[in-house]
Amino acid sequence: MKLDPVLLEILNNKVTAVSEEMGHALQRTGRTLYVKETADFGTALSDLDGHFFAYPRAIGVSGFIDLDCGPTIRAVETIEPGDVLITNHPYASEGLATHGPDAHLLKPYFHKDEIVCFGWTFVHLSDIGGRVPSSISPTSHELYQEGFFIPPMKLLKGGKWNEDLLTLLRTNCRTPHENMGDLKAMLAALNVGERRVAAIIERHGIEAFRAARGDLIDYAAAKARDVLRRIPDGRYHFVDYLDDDLVSPYPVRLEVTLTAADGEITLDFSGTDPQVEAAFNVPTLGKRHAWLTVRLIAFIMTMDPTTPMNSGMFAPVTVRVPRGTILNPEPPAAVGVRHATAVRVNDLINGVLGQALPEVMPAANGGAMVPIVFAEDDHVAGETRVAVVQPMVGGTGARQGCDGVDGRDSSISNLANNPIETIEHSIGVRILDYGVRPDSGGPGQWRGGVGVRLVFEILAESGQILGRGMERFRFRPWGTQGGRHGAPMRVILNEGCDREQELGRLDVLPVQAGDVLTVLMPGGGGYGDPLRRDPEAVLRDVRDGFVSPASAAADYGVVLTSGGLDLGATEARRRAPTTQAKGNGASLDTGPARAAWEAALPGQLVPDVNAALLRTPQAARQRRRREFYRTVLPGLDGSGEAWNRALHDPDLVRSRAEEALQALLARR
Repeated sequence: MKLDPVLLEILNNKVTAVSEEMGHALQRTGRTLYVKETADFGTALSDLDGHFFAYPRAIGVSGFIDLDCGPTIRAVETIEPGDVLITNHPYASEGLATHGPDAHLLKPYFHKDEIVCFGWTFVHLSDIGGRVPSSISPTSHELYQEGFFIPPMKLLKGGKWNEDLLTLLRTNCRTPHENMGDLKAMLAALNVGERRVAAIIERHGIEAFRAARGDLIDYAAAKARDVLRRIPDGRYHFVDYLDDDLVSPYPVRLEVTLTAADGEITLDFSGTDPQVEAAFNVPTLGKRHAWLTVRLIAFIMTMDPTTPMNSGMFAPVTVRVPRGTILNPEPPAAVGVRHATAVRVNDLINGVLGQALPEVMPAANGGAMVPIVFAEDDHVAGETRVAVVQPMVGGTGARQGCDGVDGRDSSISNLANNPIETIEHSIGVRILDYGVRPDSGGPGQWRGGVGVRLVFEILAESGQILGRGMERFRFRPWGTQGGRHGAPMRVILNEGCDREQELGRLDVLPVQAGDVLTVLMPGGGGYGDPLRRDPEAVLRDVRDGFVSPASAAADYGVVLTSGGLDLGATEARRRAPTTQAKGNGASLDTGPARAAWEAALPGQLVPDVNAALLRTPQAARQRRRREFYRTVLPGLDGSGEAWNRALHDPDLVRSRAEEALQALLARR
């Protein structure tokens, strides 16, 4: 380091404060609920190579620290004072933008004739065109269906708007006024950052500012390396799944091998399924990427909260992700619902770290983050209004000594919920129920956090509901160290009446006035044997509405009476052989669906299939994958009954799979 440690700490606090003030300015001036309430935005300061050296700790999306602005900066030949760069193109920006609605702006900050850093901000815009309102549909299979894409270029040149670009943007989206309002708020935030950086340079000098950019990143790298040394040297492995890709009934496998060596780690995602013909692909371009490393932020900051939050945190991390997989798709693969896969990667990294440090890492979080969007048909104005009803989440996983957090999961972002009054003022819905979902947290000595329940009625004459990232309907959030899995997700239309319909995962759901949608989010996994949970804690859970009396008896062996807790009966019940079976002794409880799937398709079989698929032409991969699974699991359509029939004879499935693999290898 070039700077005195005291001065470096002072500058760290100052540049972090700049990034946070930018965020507050953006939120105060933003136009849409995405910005004002949900806080689906980010602000930061980037060095000249495009890496963040200052990032907020407590406002906006927390997980984007490992994004790389460098390719976007280098794509523009000449950068001058007053210029502002824009992109929302996942492939042209090399993964800076990870789906189309995320518009990223970069403004160069000058001192005299020298660029000293870049201000960065992104906002999730309400709509950028494409085949559905809000632009995101899980069944889109190519980028061109997902809206209007802007490769890196100038939004402002010398302080003046690029009017041609604005005309194209307004023409190709459903919400031009909302988009322009949020873009102007982004510019306001960038201008705040520019003034604050100039004040720092005036106070401490340009040499100190230049040195701080690199020293802060180096300092974070050293701190992170010390944390990662706590992982015992060795190789660790973990697998998790998406329920399916919505266009076929077959689960999507995600796999990672972590290698640790003296504070350096490698994350190798070999064995992961090929990219899908749906919008779940994550555009990492084969690089270390924020969606692959976000779980490490919580790990490092928990183990050492004094670590500066900047790109240096990831310097000791190497990532390998094969081209053509769902985590490194080839263009023009659709990417709109990439966050659903990113949430599962979060669970994947959580699980592999849990192999190395079971006393530190929790069970799985709820595993789904779902912005429930309502697109209202405004027949008077002749346009569509789009708003997030709620960004729905599950609970967090329990860990040794602590229950999971109820109704909250900030595992990949800090998105906030929307106040009910604001929602009902902005869009034609009425919120009937918004609270926790009892019995959704996985039972354990430490209970998994419960998920959230949302019930709302449609008041508008007509519209469409979109639920982006719905997951964990089949493969439940796993419990660990004897803890049990959390409850799966459910979505119900018109619950409790003769028109009730269990929906499962949504693409676009047409609705009309009077329809009622119920969304039940999964809970986090439990940690430790539930029969060892303090009975008083179970009693509190029942009184607080997190656990039902039936679950207290069946899952925890706790007997409750009208007078409260019956300790004697509880001790007797817990000793009973039938109750003992409730205490799962396995290190990982994944639920019945995953257990059945892995019994039929165990070990290296699916990774061998994936390796064979990746050696075939990209255009044929998904067709051959579907052919493989249709041969192995005839009649599987995703329903519960079909799932049980297809997997009831694991020996037969394995035999078919081995033959189908040989046939696939022979076609190369």
